[in-house]
Amino acid sequence: MSRDTGGRPDPGRAPVAFGLRAVPRLFEELQQPGSGSRRRALASLCGLMLDPERLHQTVRGGHSFLEQLKVLLKDEDPSVRGETCKLLHLLSGHSVGREALLSSSLLPPLSQLLDDHSSSCRTNVHRVLNRLTLLPAGADALLSLVPKLMLKLKEEEEEEEVQVLLLSTLSCVSRLDALPALSSDGVSLVGHKLSHRSPSVRREAAAAMMALSVPEDGKRQVCEKAVLPVVVGLLQEEDVEIQANAAGVIMYTVIITAGKQQCLDLDVVPVLLRLLSNQRREEEEEAERRQRRKALVVYTLRALTSLAEAPDGRRLLLEQLPLLESQSEATEEDQDIQRAAQTVVRAVTWTP
Repeated sequence: MSRDTGGRPDPGRAPVAFGLRAVPRLFEELQQPGSGSRRRALASLCGLMLDPERLHQTVRGGHSFLEQLKVLLKDEDPSVRGETCKLLHLLSGHSVGREALLSSSLLPPLSQLLDDHSSSCRTNVHRVLNRLTLLPAGADALLSLVPKLMLKLKEEEEEEEVQVLLLSTLSCVSRLDALPALSSDGVSLVGHKLSHRSPSVRREAAAAMMALSVPEDGKRQVCEKAVLPVVVGLLQEEDVEIQANAAGVIMYTVIITAGKQQCLDLDVVPVLLRLLSNQRREEEEEAERRQRRKALVVYTLRALTSLAEAPDGRRLLLEQLPLLESQSEATEEDQDIQRAAQTVVRAVTWTP
């Protein structure tokens, strides 16, 4: 936010030319000696990036503009590095900016700043990386960074926002390919965050764990590394997204025999059924909240379908068949929910 200087020039920013010359002129000033002039030019550019037209002009400038920032990411002055990361964060707020960053050579030097001693610099780097994952090409470009990101996850001193961004980035990348994270002890490291004091961190950790539990090796690691007891505990949270992500982990893990047995030993069936029962009682709530609960209900029903394949699971579900049938027969239900409920009923009532 710009400071109110009573009409006087802001000493923290470089004077800005009018019209189309503003952006090129400021990029010319970035090449001038003296960190003070570079800081002022960067501050002015950050202000201009709030204008979509100026942002597009910067992107259209191509590598001639963006490549200049590569040198600034290695500047000796931490404030210059920080302002450069802030500028890239503003650029990454638009799809055209994300595409331009991915086509540039800025990602390697930017990722090196994950270890910068400036916390604001590190935070802006995480913001940029997280926004890049909004594009499939961005998630793919970050796959090679997964081992480094996993190392950062060990650093407890990082503030809450950074941990949320980091886990969200890992979640997006792992949905594309979970193997790099699984090879970097991802289940243990992400599992540790499931008990974090912050609900936001727990929510993103559960989302990342769900992505890691998709491959066969991920399911096995979830079972071997005592993650399921914590995940089952998350089903008791009030946050619907945390519940849904936890149900998603269970949904994937109970596909294998070890996952089924562990969840049955943890008495998860009554917990899942209670979630369905609560959903039925709240069916009159507003449409927006019902939509947010859809993932939770679908994941829960799919988890119950897999648990019905085990004799003990099927026995428990037969006792609650009326609840499952009411879910499958309710005409007002979302079709995805209705189909998932019908699949559970068939699994529970199937006879060889």
